[in-house]
Amino acid sequence: MKTRLLATLITCFIITNALSQTNLNDYKYIIVPKKFDFLKKEDQYRLNSLTKFLFEKYGFTTLLEGENYPDDFKQNRCLGLKSNVIKDSGMFKTKLTVALKDCNDQVVFTSKVGESRIKEYDKSYNEALRNAFKSFENINYSYVPNSKNETTVAKIADEPKKEIAQEIQKLKEEIKTLKKEKEKAVEVVKTQAKEVKPEAKVVVEEKKPIKEIVIEGVSNVLYAQEIADGFQLVDSSPKVVYRIKNTNLNHVFLIENKSAIIYKKGEDWVLEFYKGNTLVQQTLNIKF
Repeated sequence: MKTRLLATLITCFIITNALSQTNLNDYKYIIVPKKFDFLKKEDQYRLNSLTKFLFEKYGFTTLLEGENYPDDFKQNRCLGLKSNVIKDSGMFKTKLTVALKDCNDQVVFTSKVGESRIKEYDKSYNEALRNAFKSFENINYSYVPNSKNETTVAKIADEPKKEIAQEIQKLKEEIKTLKKEKEKAVEVVKTQAKEVKPEAKVVVEEKKPIKEIVIEGVSNVLYAQEIADGFQLVDSSPKVVYRIKNTNLNHVFLIENKSAIIYKKGEDWVLEFYKGNTLVQQTLNIKF
């Protein structure tokens, strides 16, 4: 009876380990945050740096939260898993657990609890984290692309939606019409100025230059969160500031419910729209 029970437990362990390996092999990147919730500062006790190091030790490709992400991850956030280290309550022990969540905030993997009895925080956190990462020793991770996590952005680019194309064309025509009206107004002023007597002072309205303004209420940094057909841009509140839609042009987005576009210019993101007869441009700090 005991032999049969032991065999059953071993079989369950092997199946669980195999399923965990298959699940983790579906993901290409591990995202490591700059600060864990139970710490007061970024990378306090160098715990975030150690987490990144240990993931790489076991063969994972890591990305530090907020850094310049690879193009395939920008296009498909479901290629990565968000990592977190959770501190469990313990009076005489430091207890840490490593958890991985997918792009839908579903837990994909949870390590065993790593423990330490050392009193000094820096040493106890280090030991407990290393013990928790022992759960990855027998996983033998190796990324295997599959149909579920392969990006579909290329397909969307090959099949541009008619509605988006029409909105872009409409916006271009509006901008073109406004430019023509401004040019006509300037020509009328110049013509009137020529007909005025020499002794009269002529005030000629000059073209107003493109101005860059700051919209009140927009934070310095906007964070892009993927939604259907594009992204929503939120500030640190967090509050949704804009919802932007994909187009068939690289790095060009339409703003939902607003006659404006956001596009990439060099290393900057620019918001462009007309306010009256003035073309307004605003530089945005967007983190994708």
